Amino acid sequence: MIQEKYREYIDACLQCMNACNYCYVSSLKEYELAMLRDCIRLNRECADICAFTAEALSRNTPFAKEICQLCVKACEACAEECEKHEHEHCKDCAAMCRQCAEICRKMNGAA
Repeated sequence: MIQEKYREYIDACLQCMNACNYCYVSSLKEYELAMLRDCIRLNRECADICAFTAEALSRNTPFAKEICQLCVKACEACAEECEKHEHEHCKDCAAMCRQCAEICRKMNGAA
């Protein structure tokens, strides 16, 4: 089954997407939005890229390695930004982004 081939990657991407979406929504409720502007933007970017990665892998894309490389970059950028903030949702998002990046790195044999 195609999905089983990529199950670990798909699951990691979907979990990361959910963490990024939660961080995005939670950040919008914070008092100092200007301080979180880059975090909010990267949450959306990372969530979208993770969602696309999961979809593409579920279709057995011939571009799996390239798409996973992009996902790693997005996850690392989002984690780096979230780690600048003390909010619990940012810390959780950063941890999930780091985990997703680590898993997606395996696609290219770099883990």
